[in-house]
Amino acid sequence: MLRAFREAFRIPDLQRKIVFTLLLLAVYRLGNTIPTPGVNSAALEQATSSGLFGLISMISGGNLSQFSIFALGVLPYITASIVIQLLTTTVPALEKLSKEGEEGRKKINQYTRTAAIVLGTIQATVFSIFVSSDLHNIAVGWTPGIFTLLVMILTQVAGIAFTMWLGERMTEVGIGNGISLIITAGIIARYPAEIAATSQLFKQGQVGILNLLAFILITLVVIAGIVYVYQAERRVPVQYARARGGGATARNYGTQATYLPIKVNQAGVIPVIFASAMLILPSLIENAAKTRAPEVTTFIQQYLQAGSPWYVGVEVLLIIAFTYLYNSVQFDPKRIAEQLRESGGFIPGVRPGTPTAEYLGNISTRISLWGAVFLALLVVIPQLVQKWTGITTFQFSGTGLLIIVGVALETLKQLEAQLTVRRYDGFITKGRIRERVQ
Repeated sequence: MLRAFREAFRIPDLQRKIVFTLLLLAVYRLGNTIPTPGVNSAALEQATSSGLFGLISMISGGNLSQFSIFALGVLPYITASIVIQLLTTTVPALEKLSKEGEEGRKKINQYTRTAAIVLGTIQATVFSIFVSSDLHNIAVGWTPGIFTLLVMILTQVAGIAFTMWLGERMTEVGIGNGISLIITAGIIARYPAEIAATSQLFKQGQVGILNLLAFILITLVVIAGIVYVYQAERRVPVQYARARGGGATARNYGTQATYLPIKVNQAGVIPVIFASAMLILPSLIENAAKTRAPEVTTFIQQYLQAGSPWYVGVEVLLIIAFTYLYNSVQFDPKRIAEQLRESGGFIPGVRPGTPTAEYLGNISTRISLWGAVFLALLVVIPQLVQKWTGITTFQFSGTGLLIIVGVALETLKQLEAQLTVRRYDGFITKGRIRERVQ
């Protein structure tokens, strides 16, 4: 990685792309320090430590704790992208658009932006009401009016639109996927403060040296495991028939061997996001049933409290279920088998058509199990490590590490691809110069 970045900075074009990307990320981070108009900053820190808003802030990665102008960031865009992606495989009109090349992709992107603004408006309204409610309970005498609430909502919607624009500009002009880089920047921005808090606990003797070393070692092992599983794939051999010599009427055919890659972790972090969203419901029910149904509140506190064995078990089951659900929607063995048959491809030892679809379906089912187990371990291991070591100041999140590692690997691949293209172009240019000289 360091070698690739060092070579990239030697090429003026790539150097400008990297600098441009870093500048836009700096603009995004700067916006996270600007508070939303109408928010009582003095009481906000107390409000985010407890209550329903505190739960939402924790799940969102802490970005809502400041409720800046970019508090929601790319959250609505991610939600809209997931929804549109799922609808693309089920709605015939969207599926047709996805097959129309660049024009279809542009239309789908426009639908995603529109859906993101609509979802962002709803989310901004909900979070603004929660902020106003919590701050009103803590800051005595502070009562936001309708105009203040409207300003907060409009500010958040404008921040969502501007954040999407930043991400798209990074993708078009800079290096890597802009939306993914913004998410990664938000996750990494928390680490310096958390590392400082952890070191303070060590200096005060609240955390032992063995616990600290075990925490660091397990973190490195988890990162290595993420890299390994992220790049792991099952390569299904595929052969294509092709004619050799003799023109169009030739009957001498050969085969071209290639493979069909099926990634172990096809779903990424989407099952974890869905499972976390589902596990918000017990807390919402608990808050609503405190006075009306105390027995429901008691049941939730006893069995579905965050960190309890029952809670972890339900979370693991939800992750496995959503992994299979997402993979079944995204990976269609029948469609792939049909595409192989139309292009003259076949899997050695497997008949085209239905047998090929069944063969690919069995492979996808087995791989999905390992991908689901991997995601479940990424959620469970950090909770166990924090409990065993006592280091709770550092939010050791397997999901966050998966996002960081995935974005880093994809950005590195894109950077190396651009370096390869420029080397190839330089090689061709030098060859043409030599031919002209000769």
